[in-house]
Amino acid sequence: MSSVDGTDDVPWDDVGFVISSHYRVSVLERLSEGPATPTQIATDSESAVAHVSRALQELRDRSLVELLVPEQRRKGRVYGITDDAENIWTVIQTQQMA
Repeated sequence: MSSVDGTDDVPWDDVGFVISSHYRVSVLERLSEGPATPTQIATDSESAVAHVSRALQELRDRSLVELLVPEQRRKGRVYGITDDAENIWTVIQTQQMA
């Protein structure tokens, strides 16, 4: 299989997972700008907090998003993008998949 712009090492399964949901794309796009709470992400992406929370959990399950505060904390949970997700987001943008 040939490389597309040097993307032969890209985890295409994760790229497909992200782009198959508008909410996952919105969350990753927002977090690529910097850490944020679910409420901030929802406001910035004009999405319901419930959709953002579900997308965050799905992305966390794939280690694409990380919780930056202690797990026990219920209010003011701040999330950040992982290095893997940063690379995936770059591919999504350069390949114009979002």
